[in-house]
Amino acid sequence: MKNPALRNICIIAHVDHGKTTLVDHLLKQSGTFGAREHVAERAMDSMDLERERGITIQAKNASMVYGTTRINIVDTPGHSDFGGEVERILGMVDGAVLLVDGAEGPLPQTRFVLQKALEKGHKIILVVNKVDRPECLGGDRVKTIIDQTFNLFLDLNATDAQADFPIIYACAREGWCTENWEEVDDLIAKKKPGTLKPLFERILSTIEAPDAQLEGGFQLMVSNLSWSDYVGQLAVGRILQGKVRVNDKIQRRGVNEAGAPVTEKVTVSRLYTYQGMKQVEATELMAGDIGVVAGAERVEIGDTFAGDDNVKTLERIQIDPPTLAMIFSVNTSPFSGREGEAIQSRKLRERLLKEVRHNVALKFQETELPDQFRVFGRGELQFGILIEQMRREGFEFMVGKPQVLIKHENGQKVEPLERATLDLPEAFAGDITRLFQGRKGILASYEESGTQSGGSNPGKRVRLEFDIPTRGLLGMRSRFMTGTRGEGLFSSRLVGYVPWKGSIIHRANGALVSDREGMVTEYALLGLEDRGILFVEPGVDVYEGMVVGEFNKDNDLNVNAVREKKLTNIRAASAEVLVTLRGVRKMPLERCIEWIDDDEWIEITPENVRLRKKVLKGNLRGIVRHGQGE
Repeated sequence: MKNPALRNICIIAHVDHGKTTLVDHLLKQSGTFGAREHVAERAMDSMDLERERGITIQAKNASMVYGTTRINIVDTPGHSDFGGEVERILGMVDGAVLLVDGAEGPLPQTRFVLQKALEKGHKIILVVNKVDRPECLGGDRVKTIIDQTFNLFLDLNATDAQADFPIIYACAREGWCTENWEEVDDLIAKKKPGTLKPLFERILSTIEAPDAQLEGGFQLMVSNLSWSDYVGQLAVGRILQGKVRVNDKIQRRGVNEAGAPVTEKVTVSRLYTYQGMKQVEATELMAGDIGVVAGAERVEIGDTFAGDDNVKTLERIQIDPPTLAMIFSVNTSPFSGREGEAIQSRKLRERLLKEVRHNVALKFQETELPDQFRVFGRGELQFGILIEQMRREGFEFMVGKPQVLIKHENGQKVEPLERATLDLPEAFAGDITRLFQGRKGILASYEESGTQSGGSNPGKRVRLEFDIPTRGLLGMRSRFMTGTRGEGLFSSRLVGYVPWKGSIIHRANGALVSDREGMVTEYALLGLEDRGILFVEPGVDVYEGMVVGEFNKDNDLNVNAVREKKLTNIRAASAEVLVTLRGVRKMPLERCIEWIDDDEWIEITPENVRLRKKVLKGNLRGIVRHGQGE
C-alpha cells in the first residue's frame, strides 16, 4: 500500500554545485514560508561552519507542500569525509535528485553518494545546474556532461530503469528550471519567466510514493539525532510500518558500549513532523512519513524503535570503515587555562563520545594513557570540523598527527588507496603530475574537461585521476591549491586496500623551536629569518618547546625568539635604518594538521592554534627527526 500524498527525497551533489541554494528556492516557491517571514540564504546550512565554508556538513530535514502532496526533503553533504551522514539518511528516502554542475560535471563525491543511492534501488532525477555559465552556452558542454553522467550510471551498475533518468536544466541561483533545452536562452535573458514547477512535477511523477504499511506494530529506524531543551533527546527517522501516538509504550533496541544488544522500554512524550525547516508538534505519525520521536533518555543512530515484541529489529546502519586516526589529548602546555576551559580527561572523553553517538562515521577508542583518546574518521576535513566545533565551545585540548590505518592481510601489510580527481588549468598539469608522483601517485587518466574564460589562466582545463595512497594525500590539498594558484578542484574517494607502497616523505624540513618563555620580539625574528620560514609575529607569547617556524634544514633547531636588543649610550657609527620582516606564514588549523609530525602536538584554544613539541624541555629532546618516510 502506497501513500500518494507523500514523497521522500534527498538531493545529491558535489561540494559547491548549488544543492543548498536549490533547496532554498524549492522551499520558497512551494509557499512553505509566509509572505512576511524572513528567510536567510542557504537556510539548510544551519551550522556556522557550513555558512562560513559554503559546504554542507550535516544532513538535515525539511518539508514542503506542493499541491496536495507533502515532500520530505533531505539535504546531504557532498564531501566524502562526511559519508557517514550520507549513508544513514539514504534509508529514509525513496528517490534522489542528482545535481550536477553544467561546466564541471560529475565529480568523485557525486559518484560516492550516487553509488550508495543506486545500491538502495532509488530512482534518480538529473538536474544540470548552472547552465547560465559561459562554458554552457551553446549546449555542447552540457551534452558532454550528460554523456559523462550516463557513463557514470553504467559504471555503477545502474538498472535499465535507473539509467533512463529524466533530465532537467536549471539555474538554482535564479530559481528556474526547464526540461526543454531550447528554452534556456530565453530564461537566461529573462524573456520569459521561470520557476521550479517542472522539477516539482517531475518529482511527483518519477519518485515513488512511500510504502504505508499501517498493519503491524510500529517500527522506526533512527537515522538522525537532535536535542530540545524542553523535552531532551530527539530521534529522527522514517516510520517503516504501523503508527505511533503520544504516550504510547514502545521499545528502543540498540547496543551497549561493548556492542551487545540491549532493549529498554520508552514512553513517547512528544511527536514532531517537519513544516519547512521547523519541527511542529503532532499527535500521531504514520508509516511512510519522516518524523521525530521524544521520550528516550539514551538513543543512538542505528537503533530501532518497535511497538511490541512481534516487530523485528532492523539491521543497524553499515558504513564504510574509517581510514585515519587522530589522538585527542588534555592540554598540558604552560599556557593551559589562559584562553579557554582547561578540561580534564573525563570531560574530553564525554565530549568525544557525544560526537561519536551523533556521527556514525567516527569511532572512539581508549588508549593506554588516561588523558589521551583515539578517534577514527574518514579524512582531514572531518577532523578539522570536529576540532573547530570543540574550539568554539570553549574547550582547550591538543591533537596529534593523523595516522593512516594499516591492515595486515594474509601476512602482508596493506594500506588504503584513494582515487584523486583533479580539475585544473592545463598550464599547471606538469607540475601537479610531478607533485603527485612524488607521493607514490599513479596517473590513471588524463582528459580535457573544457575551457575557462576567466581566472589568471584562460584556456583549456584538464581532468587528471591518480591512484594514490591515503598517506600521500595528507597535506596535499594546500600544496595542490598553491600549485594551481587557487584555480584547481581537488577531491578523492576510497577505492580499497593495496599492498604497502613504501616510504613517503611527509615533511622534508625540521622545526624552529623556542628555547624559552616570553614575548616574541621583532629584533629576535630578524635574526631568524635566514634560518627558515616564521610562523609567529612580534608580540606573541611563546614557551619552551613551542614551534615558531620551519627550519630550512632537515633537523630541528632550538632558537631564542624573545631576545631583546641591548640598549647602550654609545651611538653607532652609521645611522640605523628601519628593517622590517619579510613576512610570516599564517598557520590555520587545516594547515597545522597537514604540517605536524609524529613528535608534535597542535594546541587548540578558543583564541589560538599553536604548534609545539611533545617533549617541551630542550635538554630532553633530540634535534634529529626520525620517521620521515612513514
